[in-house]
Amino acid sequence: MKEQKDLRALVLGAIGVVYGDIGTSPLYAMKETFAGHHPLPVTPANILGVLSLVFWAIMLLVSLKYVAIIMRADNRGEGGSLALLALVQRVTKGSGMTWLVSALGIFAAALFYGDSMITPAISVLSAVEGLRVVAPQAGPFVVPITVVILVGLFSVQSRGTGAVGLWFGPVMCLWFATLGVLGLIHVVEYPSVIRAVNPLYAIDFFLAHPYLSFLALGTVVLAVTGGEALYTDMGHFGRRPIRLTWFGFVLPALLLNYWGQGAMLLADPENVRNPFFFLAPSWAQAPLVLLATAAAIIASQAVISGAFSVARQAVQLGYMPRMAIIHTSGKEAGQIYVPLTNWTLCLGVLLLVVGFQSSSNLAAAYGIAVTATMLIDTILVAFVMYYLWRWNLWLVLLVAGGFLIIDTAFLSANALKIAQGGWFPLVVGIISFTVLMTWKRGRQLMAAAQAEMAISLPEFLDMLDPDIHRVRGTAVFMTGNSEGVPSALLHNLKHNQVLHQRVFLLTVVTAETPYVDPAQRTAYQELGKDFYRLIVHFGFMEQPDIPEALAGCACFGHAFNMMETTFFLSRDNIVPTLMPGMALWRERLFMQMSRNATPAHEFFRIPTNRVVELGTLLEI
Repeated sequence: MKEQKDLRALVLGAIGVVYGDIGTSPLYAMKETFAGHHPLPVTPANILGVLSLVFWAIMLLVSLKYVAIIMRADNRGEGGSLALLALVQRVTKGSGMTWLVSALGIFAAALFYGDSMITPAISVLSAVEGLRVVAPQAGPFVVPITVVILVGLFSVQSRGTGAVGLWFGPVMCLWFATLGVLGLIHVVEYPSVIRAVNPLYAIDFFLAHPYLSFLALGTVVLAVTGGEALYTDMGHFGRRPIRLTWFGFVLPALLLNYWGQGAMLLADPENVRNPFFFLAPSWAQAPLVLLATAAAIIASQAVISGAFSVARQAVQLGYMPRMAIIHTSGKEAGQIYVPLTNWTLCLGVLLLVVGFQSSSNLAAAYGIAVTATMLIDTILVAFVMYYLWRWNLWLVLLVAGGFLIIDTAFLSANALKIAQGGWFPLVVGIISFTVLMTWKRGRQLMAAAQAEMAISLPEFLDMLDPDIHRVRGTAVFMTGNSEGVPSALLHNLKHNQVLHQRVFLLTVVTAETPYVDPAQRTAYQELGKDFYRLIVHFGFMEQPDIPEALAGCACFGHAFNMMETTFFLSRDNIVPTLMPGMALWRERLFMQMSRNATPAHEFFRIPTNRVVELGTLLEI
């Protein structure tokens, strides 16, 4: 009984969070295909051809690729580009492909930030544009209203989504039910539209209009944007609830709505100006605008929360500097707020709305980041198929190759949008990729420089004067190098000429899994002369908490009283040089990022009044 209750809660939660992006695609996908920058003639053959493309794109890219196949590639229950990357890195470790898959996975994560800016902008703007159907004179107010809604949405992020999230499920259930009912009304009037399930209509469309059909792929892909969220949000709800809600509720509602829009256009091509809102009778259009706006806000919230999650994973995996991560719920570990990410996204979204002015213009920029991400996901999961699932090579080539052909076709069609605005997500993605890779490489150079300066621990203990003054209490020296002696320890010994009664050398290691079993959290080693080494493991979805980890050391016979424990941290001051490593401008970028990183004691939740910082110059 309890399992059924939990499943119902997960199903409702999945409907409220997972499908916001793909669920608001009917607002603009058909409109952009027939009335966008490359409009198609509104003829029965074209309508059926486009509906056939939409149907098979959804079935192949979302239902088959993500729901049936890629969702099997979970990293201990977690999904998403970085979780998939960590999984692929693990199965390709030691091969020459590790660097390539790492670069691809990081670029996919970087493109997500560009997508995270466009999704709220186009979703909310297209919903508010429904006012032009209800009251044409309200047109000049569409952009200001959109800006107010988005500013309000980003402003409440610091309060968490717990209370508001209770409404997400019911509102999105109403939204998808409305999509299905509105579509069904018109499908009943023109049932022959269901013939679009026959792929021959798509093939005939391509044969009759090769160039126009290729351009149409750039807007048809709007129907599957958000499909990757089914995999990304798998860790929050699990495979079964997502598959149940997709096949049992969301997919039928979406298909009925697209077919309904097609049936309406077959009956009256004049409705092409905004086929979604013209689905509703005039008396229902105003409430539909309100419901569409609510659904767009929920879709935006899901994307923003996803960006917070990606930021945390990037920090934990060593691709971004430490930054403030605030937990907004004492019960849900996944509910976090990242101020820097929030306000960066807010600025980007507002620039898009004010700069592009309409959902049609934004649609020209939308799609290239999504299709590039989908293509990268296909490449990464091919490695999982071969190395982890042990599929036959020919089967991998058949399945992954088929998806690659489809992804490449969509990406190529969207590449034509670069001059019309597609450059924006690409620029955001390239900047993000540069930042992520620069930080990772800079940390590697720092580790190498520290290793050169370090003294081996056995050598240090042999040289240690037995008459050195030992003061009461415990010293914990944080170090990224689990082999040598921390520079902070050497500086403390040199300047203060004392050691504490107990000295712990503590290294934090981020695992390639989302979470670490508490029983395997800490590795302990006794070194002699009251020196001990601790290696604390955290998953890339966990928030490091050093005092809590130290409390678990009681099983090793060591208790930590925070009032008698001093934490020594080394603050590394980076000095860019012309030595081989990185370009000078990247070293300077890394230096600035390092200076602006959140202090280690805040990130690791160490009490401020128990911290001593000692500076070290490092040339890279």
